[in-house]
Amino acid sequence: MSDTRRMLAETADPLFAELGPGATAERDGDRLDELGLPLLMVSEADGGFGGTWLDALTVFRLAGYHGLGIDLPRMVVARIAAEEDERFFHLMAFARAAQIAGALDAALAMVVGYVNDRQQFGRPLGKFQAVQQSLATFACEAAAANCAAVGAAQALDEGDAEFEIAAAKLRANRAVEVGTTVAHQVHGAIGFTQEYALHDLTRPLWQWRSEFGNDAYWARRLGKDVIARGADHFWPDLTARTD
Repeated sequence: MSDTRRMLAETADPLFAELGPGATAERDGDRLDELGLPLLMVSEADGGFGGTWLDALTVFRLAGYHGLGIDLPRMVVARIAAEEDERFFHLMAFARAAQIAGALDAALAMVVGYVNDRQQFGRPLGKFQAVQQSLATFACEAAAANCAAVGAAQALDEGDAEFEIAAAKLRANRAVEVGTTVAHQVHGAIGFTQEYALHDLTRPLWQWRSEFGNDAYWARRLGKDVIARGADHFWPDLTARTD
């Protein structure tokens, strides 16, 4: 991680943790403005932070990790793209993929903590093989969503990211289904209660999955591109876009 991204993370992480899901733009928006976060992607010449998309990924992931109640990614993207433009739609698809990656990591950490504390038949839930298998599946899905989001951010910084954004949003959407299912299965009924914080992550995860292209939308986009290029080009095209 670069010094700039480390500084961003060290600045945003404690603030997002403090504000959490209950934050509102009316009450807490000034605190984000004081740090210049809404201007993250605005050039320095125009008074902004002049960040890269990898910088944005760091901030968006943390917003997802803490379930930040303010839609900061939308504020950031709205500063550089008009909401009626297709570019806004694509950038917000990337932003939601990054938020999903962060929220899945937070939900996974919550699940791991719960199964290590909760005792059943004289031993922690995490000692049962079936639970371990479910957690392994969840961890793979969260890792895949994170890798896809990083790939999209790198591609955005290089200038051509249409394929990577489509793949990242689709991969993140698929991970939401698996991750939230495991999280609620492991927690049982407690996971649905208002008092327990799991819903602060799973409710936005389900919302972000549907926003700016659901599974079917991005699957069709990718499928059309693959068909148009032909089967012989699939693997060469795919590997050509990998570092």
